[in-house]
Amino acid sequence: MRILQIRFRNLNSLAGEWQIDLTHPAFVSDGIFAITGPTGAGKSTILDAICLALYGRTPRLNRVGRHGNEIMSRQTGECFAEVTFQTQSGRYRCHWSQRRARKKPDGELQAPKHEIANADSGEIFEASIRGVAAQIEAATGMDFDRFTRSDRKSTRLNSSHGRRSR
Repeated sequence: MRILQIRFRNLNSLAGEWQIDLTHPAFVSDGIFAITGPTGAGKSTILDAICLALYGRTPRLNRVGRHGNEIMSRQTGECFAEVTFQTQSGRYRCHWSQRRARKKPDGELQAPKHEIANADSGEIFEASIRGVAAQIEAATGMDFDRFTRSDRKSTRLNSSHGRRSR
């Protein structure tokens, strides 16, 4: 799986709309990059956006739903997360969103929406919470737990060369 683009709006302290194009030459040329910045800069929010778009939940908040949404920026009435990604089977766009009634900051939370579509044609494959999860797992080979797991046992520091190896 290769993530091509991340878009999100009103998540945590990052109010407004944000976009990260991972196909930009600055990201592609070196093949690796780091997310860095001071506390509160939004590093974890980027990872939350990816997880929300793909799985409708995050490791920090688990499920976000009609009865609680701690990830929506304060004093806003809507939020979304969207990821465009590519696998051997194609290019996909996965979009998760939630809003408050009438998009008012004090409105009642509405049920989240989640969909997966063909990134090129826009054809929606699935638009139910459970159905999207199944489509993501089929397209990527990873469920939420596998996607968010860090395999520390198989990574070791090669002290003689100062690099990580598997």
